[in-house]
Amino acid sequence: MKNILALNLGGGTITLIVIAMVVVFLILYLISVYNKLIALRENVRNSMSQIATQIESRWDVITNLIGATSKYSEHEAKTLREVIGMRTGINRNSSAAEVLKDDQLFQQAMDRINVVVESYPNLKADSLYINTMNNVDKYENNVRNARMIFNDSVTKYNREILMFPKNIFAGMFGFQQEIYFKNSETKADMPQW
Repeated sequence: MKNILALNLGGGTITLIVIAMVVVFLILYLISVYNKLIALRENVRNSMSQIATQIESRWDVITNLIGATSKYSEHEAKTLREVIGMRTGINRNSSAAEVLKDDQLFQQAMDRINVVVESYPNLKADSLYINTMNNVDKYENNVRNARMIFNDSVTKYNREILMFPKNIFAGMFGFQQEIYFKNSETKADMPQW
């Protein structure tokens, strides 16, 4: 019975089996690392999509205010339309720098609205203006929260591609660090309406 179960493997065969097992393990590990990096990168892109959605909603709210503005000053309403027309399309592949550029355009639009409000104080009492400014505050909070989620996703992704030995595989597959959002001077405080 013992002779039936005994395998007669030479030293070379055992070495080949061990090498094959190590190669299979490395391939499986490489696949696992690659899939994890893809998942983390997709989380970063999804987070940017959330920012894009909130920014688009924020712009839509301001666009609705043009009607109220035009009742008081057609020139300012026209200028506001031009600023809104310059906005960039933020999407899941946008960078933090592109979002910051869009924020600057949004701030220009808000500055224009403030000029109209200062010139026409009755606008401040207009229900459309009040509702719009409340919605702007809401979307500013939503954008801020989406940025925090984005930065958290970037942290997880960057940490994964920077840690040894995954950094070797990340470099081989072309994964690169993502850039965080930083709190800008204009975003340090919530706007007061």
